[in-house]
Order: sequence, then structure tokens, then C-alpha cells
Amino acid sequence: MSATFKALRVTQTADQNFTQEVVDLNRENLPPGDVLIRVHYSSLNYKDALSATGNPGVTRQFPHIPGIDAAGIVVSSQVSQFKPDDAVIVTGYDLGMNTWGGFAEYIRVPAEWVVPLPPELSLQESMIWGTAGLTAALSVKALIQHEITPDLGEILVSGSTGGVGSLAVSILAKLGYSVVAVTGKSTSHDFLKMLGAKSIINRSEIDQNTDKSMLKGRWAGVIDTVGGNLLATAIKSTQYGGCITACGLVAGADLNLTVYPFILRGVRLIGIDSVQCSMSQRLEIWSKLAKIWKPTHLEELATTISLTQLPEKISEILQGKMQGRIIVDLHQTFS
Repeated sequence: MSATFKALRVTQTADQNFTQEVVDLNRENLPPGDVLIRVHYSSLNYKDALSATGNPGVTRQFPHIPGIDAAGIVVSSQVSQFKPDDAVIVTGYDLGMNTWGGFAEYIRVPAEWVVPLPPELSLQESMIWGTAGLTAALSVKALIQHEITPDLGEILVSGSTGGVGSLAVSILAKLGYSVVAVTGKSTSHDFLKMLGAKSIINRSEIDQNTDKSMLKGRWAGVIDTVGGNLLATAIKSTQYGGCITACGLVAGADLNLTVYPFILRGVRLIGIDSVQCSMSQRLEIWSKLAKIWKPTHLEELATTISLTQLPEKISEILQGKMQGRIIVDLHQTFS
């Protein structure tokens, strides 16, 4: 087994720019950890694109290997719960942020970051889910926990063509909810209908600039992936007793609204974090994603690329051009 491996390395240049290049590295340079994993698949997330372009809120130390998701086979382990040849998943924690991540043929991580691959999932399918699927599923779980049932009305999903949004639409549709998908991409309507969206609206219809404290209540629940004014408008438009989950801020981190929707309509706003969520939650969610929440069209959500194609896709995701999930195939390099 070769001591070298290929990885997408991000380097900061003297003029404070950042370059992305596939290079050969030595496994001895991997960070310390309990479990060495040969990565078969990773996936591209918005946070990966930020890391790959030097966003200091994600990654502070360079050279760096991004990739907040990885699925592969254990090579060696210093703990009893994982053994060589075990199939495993790693998402979140510090992977791909300031710890070298999944855009590489090998990772070494603490044992507490590692989740056994459910037998009902392939390694490739687990990365179609990845962090995006975990986040979408935690959002759906929050709606269910707050008694938002399919009979109560429509569920709004913003950023519906992106990773989290498209997977949220898929899970909700599988569970029988009436999903209204928000998108600014007229070419994505067929894709969203394939996912199970009952109706599709342009984001300009929901992203309203108004000083009104509340708007006509329409949504039984909302899964928001973008933040900003769109989230504020969705909160104002949620029915009495409705629930909104928030997990993104690509449209802005500020939330300009009054407390009226919360104290007059009993609306609940739930923050979703998949980075540090407990292992018990991870195991529960991965079990659901492998079985009862798994849509029949899961593979149709994904486009598979190689390491060398990543820079182009990183540029596209930052421009909002991504649809569905981008899977990075590292497995072929091992044959």
C-alpha cells in the first residue's frame, strides 16, 4: 500500500489569493487521530467552497485539504469499536475546516467523529446524503417533533435546488407532506417535481421587502436554507403554531423582524446544526436515511466528479449554479 496519496490542496499565495491543485502527499503528514480511513467518496458543500477560497470563518490555516464529508474503509484503528475493512462515514466536527478533509484519498480522524455505515446504504449513497442530508433530516425531524403533520398544510422549502433543500424536499415528499419549493431557477422545475414538490414558486414571491410585522399565514412549516430577508418573510407568513427551521445564511445573517409572529401566532424558530450534533442523533438520523426516509430517486440527485473537476464545481457552487448534489469519486484511484 503506497504511503503517498492524492488530494486537492488549497494554498495561500504571497498576494493573498488561494490556489487549488491536485497534489501527491505522504500519509505521514496526516493529522493525528485514532482511525485511518481510505476515502472512497466525498461530496461538495457550500462550506467546502468557502474553505477552498480562503474564507477565514471556515479555515484559518493553509495549506489545507477541504472536504467536510467522507465515506470509506478503515485501514487501521487504535480503538476497539472500529476495525480494518469496516465501512464508515465522517461528517461535520472539524473535518475539512481546520483538519484535513475528505478531498483526499486518506483521512485520519478521532474515533468519536466516525459513524458506522448502515448496511442498507452504499458508500456512494451515503455521500449523496452527506452533511446536506444530515442537515435536511434534522430539519424534518424538528418539524415532526413540533407536531407539524402532513394534514396541517403546506411546507415551504427555500434554496430547494441546493444540497440541503433538494434533500429536504425529497424526504418531506416521501413522508407525505405537501411541499412548496422556492427557486430562482426556471430551468429547475422538472427537477423539483421529480423530487416530489407539489408546487414551485419564484423566490421573488416569498422574499418580500415590507415593514409589516406579520403577513397572511400560509405555511404550516418552513425549512429555510438561505437566511436573510427570505427567512424573515417566511416567519411572518407562517400559520398559527407553525414551525420554521433555519440552517443557512447565504442570503444574509441578519434577521429583521419583530417578536409578533412568535407571541401572537406561537410560531417556533428552530436552529439546525449538523456539525456538533450528538452521536446518538447521528445514529438515529443515519438509520432513517438508510431506510424509511430514503427516496427511490436518491441517485438522480447526484452528479459524480473526480478530484481534478473540483475547482470548476467550487466556482459554480459559489455562483449559485449547483443543482442537487456533487459527489467526488476517489475510489477509482485505488484500483
